[in-house]
Amino acid sequence: MMKKIMVIFNKEMIDNLRDYRSWMTGFFWALFGPLLLGGMIMLLGNSIREKVDQPLVLPVAGAENAPSLIAYLEQQDVIIEPAPSDPEAAVIAGDINVALIIPSGYGEDFSVGKTAKVQLIFDSTRQSAMADIRRAQTLLESYSEYIGLLRLSLRGVSPEVIRVVQVEETDTATPQSQAMIFISMLPYFIIFAIFNGASPVITDATAGERERGSLEPLLINPLPRGWVAIGKMLSAMPFAVFNLIITLGGFAAIFRLLPVEELIGVQIGLGISALTSVFLICLPIVFLACAIQTLIASFTKTTKEAGTYLPFIGLIPSLPGLALAFLPVKPDLWTMLIPTFGQQILINQFLRSEPILGRNIVVSTVLTILLSVVITYIAIKLYESERIITG
Repeated sequence: MMKKIMVIFNKEMIDNLRDYRSWMTGFFWALFGPLLLGGMIMLLGNSIREKVDQPLVLPVAGAENAPSLIAYLEQQDVIIEPAPSDPEAAVIAGDINVALIIPSGYGEDFSVGKTAKVQLIFDSTRQSAMADIRRAQTLLESYSEYIGLLRLSLRGVSPEVIRVVQVEETDTATPQSQAMIFISMLPYFIIFAIFNGASPVITDATAGERERGSLEPLLINPLPRGWVAIGKMLSAMPFAVFNLIITLGGFAAIFRLLPVEELIGVQIGLGISALTSVFLICLPIVFLACAIQTLIASFTKTTKEAGTYLPFIGLIPSLPGLALAFLPVKPDLWTMLIPTFGQQILINQFLRSEPILGRNIVVSTVLTILLSVVITYIAIKLYESERIITG
């Protein structure tokens, strides 16, 4: 049986290697993820670093009402500028990120020891302005605490009176977890590359041969049709694995060649052990991707119709990878029961150097393989019916 399956496998491999345009398309998708993520790191990283490195420019209205506050801000390398006549309109229009309004009654309240109020105007929905907003808020809070401590000292009261609880912070985040927004996008690109690596091969092996009229003569041979389906599906796996290797190598090269630490402040490292672990975790997904696309291609009549369906099939299992970047999910047992989703969580754990339960690896792998076997069985049954000739 294996010899006959290998005959089909070798025939499909040769055909697909000759059709270099198809597998080169999959090769492009393998590099698409690393190049896109590298571009995002360069663009977003430069934006973040510029905001941190540059001094804060703070438009102020009523600066003459609080000379000591203005002097404190200038000592903290804040550039004070006159605020526009309508600060709220300027913030809404995006002309300025934040504005400080000091009312005329500030000086009188401040001099008699009362709470002096100021107004900070900003738009919290503008992500590009958040760095300036946080810096302005932090500086004003620091000034308030500084003046409060001075007032207590002048009245002979120890500043420790108001420090009821002293918080000592311990940040357990690793450098990988600090760059989580970038790392969490990797599973999406990895799974998408696997599906796109197998898609052109399976399209040509099923819908392409049906359209060319070569599928029917192949099925007439004294060979069970189920073995033909298995041979065609197996021929797509090397291309999917090749895409997986190229994608992982591309990510490793991007993180090694780009000055990631200078751009986003932390270094993302993808060592051989992490890459090997991710590769092994993704192998069941290769089986699942080829099985699903073989099943879908069995329904299509032409390569055009197959080309419409198959590229989008990879979006369904890969989209949860994008959600993980913004909605972290704990690696519980129920998440491992969802094929591809469990693997994406495990990939994130490997890349973030977090401890991983062997049980989770076994459960996610077994469930994915079982689903792949079921889908393969359905595809075999379709090949055994006469509809496989016409689609």
